[in-house]
Amino acid sequence: MTLRNLDIDQLRAFLTIAETGSFTRAGERLGRTQSTISLQLKRLENHLNRVLLDRNARGVRLTLDGHKLMGTARKLVHLNDKAVAELLEPDIRGVVRLGVPEDFATVHLPEILALFNEAHPLVELEVTCDLTLNLLERFHAGAFDLVLVKREPAAALEGMRVWREPLVWVARDQSAADSVDTVPLVMSPAPCVYRKRATDALDAIGRPWRIAYTSTSLAGSQAAVRAGLGITVLPREMVPEPLATVTGEAGLPVLPDTEIALIEGSAISETGHMLAQHIVETLERTN
Repeated sequence: MTLRNLDIDQLRAFLTIAETGSFTRAGERLGRTQSTISLQLKRLENHLNRVLLDRNARGVRLTLDGHKLMGTARKLVHLNDKAVAELLEPDIRGVVRLGVPEDFATVHLPEILALFNEAHPLVELEVTCDLTLNLLERFHAGAFDLVLVKREPAAALEGMRVWREPLVWVARDQSAADSVDTVPLVMSPAPCVYRKRATDALDAIGRPWRIAYTSTSLAGSQAAVRAGLGITVLPREMVPEPLATVTGEAGLPVLPDTEIALIEGSAISETGHMLAQHIVETLERTN
């Protein structure tokens, strides 16, 4: 059998297309045009004489051969990046401990951290999801190097604002609050910023409410809402299908925005500060 060498850039393009599900998003992530990404994948497929991705109107998906290549491709790209980093960035290493609210971590953070990890493969990230007040308590006890926390826009608290979130009421369908005198709420346990925001807003207009379902996980809360057990509060960009945003016609009050702030520890390492700057700069481009 003739030996064939795999091209790292082509493997990286293949992995990024598979992970993002889009040639366009893969190009944005790698800083390449869509045509360049497409050409790199075509060259890889021609080199191997295999079709690795099926393309259709709904996006792309891995073929059987694509699935076979994924694991090895990840290892090869990681080893390449690690070797380069050990030679060119020997001091950018170590463990960085990050605390973050679960909903923000679920939607906004994975790609941000993936980009940082790709750029600095010698850095080990330890990410913990929890409620904001719990994150703050543990941060001040030294458990984290930096945290992302929810706060009121007018609050004079520590940290730098990196994201502003419009909050909305979310239910199984638009009519969920029409025929109820007492609003059934699906919430995280106290202390929770969104829980307090919801109950304070309802109290302000004199609308009765009750906690119908309490869950410590975002997935658990959304499952309860899908089952019709109550109404919850989410950032507008994080409302998943098939859940619906409930408009003001249902008699629910408008919810003011909340913010996400980033706080760095006083003894944070240079590597930790680099992660903080990366988060800030990436969110500035998307918010």
